[in-house]
Amino acid sequence: MTQHHIYWWNLENLFDIENSPDRPAWFQKTIKNELKGWNSLVLEKKLTNLCQIISQMNQNQGPDILGVCEIENEAVVVKLMAKVTTITGRNYAVLHQDTKDKRGIDIAVIYDSDKYTTDGEVFSLEIMKRNATRDLFQVSLTTQNGNELVLIGNHWPSRMGGKFASEPYRMMVAETLSYWIDRIHEVKLEVNNDKNPAIVIMGDFNDNPYDRSIVDYLRATGNLEKVKNARSNVLFNLMYPFLNSKYGTHVYGSEMSMLDQFIVTKPLVVDSANYPFQVEATNLLTYPELVKGDYNTPIRFGRPSSKNTFNEAGFSDHLPIELVLEERG
Repeated sequence: MTQHHIYWWNLENLFDIENSPDRPAWFQKTIKNELKGWNSLVLEKKLTNLCQIISQMNQNQGPDILGVCEIENEAVVVKLMAKVTTITGRNYAVLHQDTKDKRGIDIAVIYDSDKYTTDGEVFSLEIMKRNATRDLFQVSLTTQNGNELVLIGNHWPSRMGGKFASEPYRMMVAETLSYWIDRIHEVKLEVNNDKNPAIVIMGDFNDNPYDRSIVDYLRATGNLEKVKNARSNVLFNLMYPFLNSKYGTHVYGSEMSMLDQFIVTKPLVVDSANYPFQVEATNLLTYPELVKGDYNTPIRFGRPSSKNTFNEAGFSDHLPIELVLEERG
């Protein structure tokens, strides 16, 4: 058996420096007040702190695959993973595509290029509210055994304005993603005669596993029998076991939420010789330096422009999550 250690982490506003020459003029105008004081020294400290955690993943070997969101561009991710490589010795590659999100924050997938291959093609599905919201970001990686993993990164619309007032936007994204999953199945069947693609959906969904967007619109459940017996593409949400734990991936006041999730298709949770991958474990990463207080609140890094949240000893306002897959040889 070969193991694959996959992680997801919302990196909390990992922007390039305040006056980056790589930033489009329209976005520089939009973001300039938010980035006051975000200079090369602050960015370097943020990268160092994130690297401290990422290099601990997978028993200090670093992740095999890492999905991230709230990153401005590919350049900052490349800088981050160069630091991780210095510690772990692994050869990471970054898959990313700039989107039209009005805050300029994107999704990226990082992978060990010695362990996986890809044709470099990414699919970024734009979803519109009144303006473009964050895209669904899809990549495919092939293992050394020749098996394909489809990964879809998500960062759904926030709860700004209130959970219920903003909920229709997340329902819209969920419905689109559900359709997208159906299309992947159709294309894989047509092109590769693959009836059961292995799909890992990961992200910051800004809703809990039991919320309507995920249960009713994405069609993801914690009921394994429902997934096994479904004739359509019902998905399995791996985060239900953590709902009654003392941790949430995000904490607001005293409210712990499981906003960051791994959701998978049936071949990953139904044991069959026809399915090369199986879920071995799912975990929250709760290293002591990542959390504080009675509610295990993630210690955020914040920004110099927001004195109430800026903490150079912090990391992110979300906890990372881990998915371990086993692959038949």
